[in-house]
Amino acid sequence: MFQTFQLENLDTFPQQLETLLNAQRKKIDEITKTSETGYGSILKPLQDLDEELNLFFTPLSHLNSVMNSEETQKAYEASLPLLSKFSSEMAQNVPLFRKIEQIRTDDPQQQTVVKYDVRDFRLSGIDLPEKEKKRLEEISLQLSELSNAFSQNLLNATNAYELIIEDEKDVKGMPQTDIEAARTEIDGKTVYRFTLQIPSYLAYMTYGPNRRYREALSKAYSTRAPENAEVIDRILALKQEKAKILGFENYAQYALETRDAANQEEVLEFLDILADAALPQAREELEELKTFARECDGIEELAGYDIAYYSEKLKKEKFDFDDTMTKPYFEQQKVLQGLLDVVSELFGVEFRPADVPTWHMCVKPFDIYEEGRLSGRIYFDLEARKEKRGGAWMADWETHFIDSEGKKHLASAFVVCNFAPASETTPSLLRHDDVVTLFHEMGHAIHHLFGKCKERSISGINGVAWDVVEFPSQFLENFAYEAAILKRFGFHYETGEPISEELMAKIKETKNFQAALGILRQVEFSLFDFKLHQKLYQGEEVQALLDKIREKTALLKPPSYNKFQHGFSHIFAGGYAAGYYSYKWAEVLSADAFFECLDEQEGFNKERAKGYKEIILANGGAKEMSELYREWLGRKPEVESLIKLYEIA
Repeated sequence: MFQTFQLENLDTFPQQLETLLNAQRKKIDEITKTSETGYGSILKPLQDLDEELNLFFTPLSHLNSVMNSEETQKAYEASLPLLSKFSSEMAQNVPLFRKIEQIRTDDPQQQTVVKYDVRDFRLSGIDLPEKEKKRLEEISLQLSELSNAFSQNLLNATNAYELIIEDEKDVKGMPQTDIEAARTEIDGKTVYRFTLQIPSYLAYMTYGPNRRYREALSKAYSTRAPENAEVIDRILALKQEKAKILGFENYAQYALETRDAANQEEVLEFLDILADAALPQAREELEELKTFARECDGIEELAGYDIAYYSEKLKKEKFDFDDTMTKPYFEQQKVLQGLLDVVSELFGVEFRPADVPTWHMCVKPFDIYEEGRLSGRIYFDLEARKEKRGGAWMADWETHFIDSEGKKHLASAFVVCNFAPASETTPSLLRHDDVVTLFHEMGHAIHHLFGKCKERSISGINGVAWDVVEFPSQFLENFAYEAAILKRFGFHYETGEPISEELMAKIKETKNFQAALGILRQVEFSLFDFKLHQKLYQGEEVQALLDKIREKTALLKPPSYNKFQHGFSHIFAGGYAAGYYSYKWAEVLSADAFFECLDEQEGFNKERAKGYKEIILANGGAKEMSELYREWLGRKPEVESLIKLYEIA
């Protein structure tokens, strides 16, 4: 029913992969040469091949992330070029494209698969003249090199700077862990070294008492990698050229071809609505901060490098709350069981521990049952260890679908976090942020595990548009702030005392501290990104565009030396070009859905949640999310729900 997690002969894995890919090439060649033209003869066997490849490769990619070693790295790095070459061949397989293009079917799910496959082939330039195809290949290669150059320039600049503080009074009042991390010896003297690495940089910007040093760090951070100006110009020019070759007006229009947002106007209108809603309260939040800084230290003109420092002091004064205060109440085992209980009640499923092989003794596998029938499997790997990469994520392994022989496959997924393990004296205890992270990743997991499509390429998280993929994760994480949910598993690990109403209230209050300023900042990034890809901007035009956007969104004018764009990795070295708006787009869906499913006494409304599971989650990528949402609630999601979630007046 499920694959057994095992991986042997790592030293020969690339050779095994090449053998598998060659066998798949042969089968694909047979498919393109068959006289059959039906969906079942072409796309069904192709989806079988997709699943076969995923089942084979996922254990290695997963193991390389959670049990990293020289052996996994070597096998993984040797496998990537083989997969890249195979993927490129598939994207430019003209006979296969012609076969798929001719498929006719009355089945709605199959129609969606055909539509998406044809779209993706066309976006790869499959039906262009050879000269333009060749140019697209050149552009893709150049963009890959430029993205890497952008990242490398930024990394080099980040690593090249350090601030040495000699006087202990200039670190006084900082958290002891941050002081210890910065402390070092130079010529036999104790000093404190701060860098532009995020943990070090944020530590001083948030807690560092010396304003002059905060300014120095801020200036160094916002002027990193000036050579990226030229890289940005080249990236923007190539993206516009690519869009034009493929027949689009601009790169933003090209990017929206695979997104939930209908058009460019809808995205910009959405961002303007958010900005207008946040502006009044953001002004009030800033005035409160200015007054506080003036009363605290006589600061007459608040600067950007003061924001984090005085915000932290103000938050502490207003709420007298520290996230570490909740740790004794969130013991990892109890939180996980509480999460499983919440998901069980919310969606009518059952989790049973599974006695199956895993990659580490700490991993907890569970089988999922719906109405007494086995429906999926989930693996939790929650504790940090030296062989595991940092962060938290969900990864899919198997997918729910019906194969070409009529056999049903069930879905499986991994939830990975890096929580502090148990010590000799205490169990693994979580900060509230960790609880939110676990709920978030579980939201991604159930999106995949509750998928019920019979076609693999649109089942679970497959085929889901980039700008809505965070919807189910953000939806579930919202419940981690509700008292009715927290009291289910919030018990002191030593005394068994339940978490107090006061602590739960503070968790929620601090979540929305300076929320309007936070929204404005995200809108600024989103508007800059989207407008930057609507036409070709070069040289000083890039800064001029950012300055124009900041006239509305930046309540504190940044200094002229601030070159934020030179470090905007999300859009120049990541996958968010013309897509940074996706964070807030998905958040509107999640907030709106959350309020529909919320019951403040019980924690949730089971009837509404049933519809969410059966329509939103079960359909995966079978329909556009906007269509599924209307099917569920009979209306569009409301931006006002996000404003309400952040308690913005």
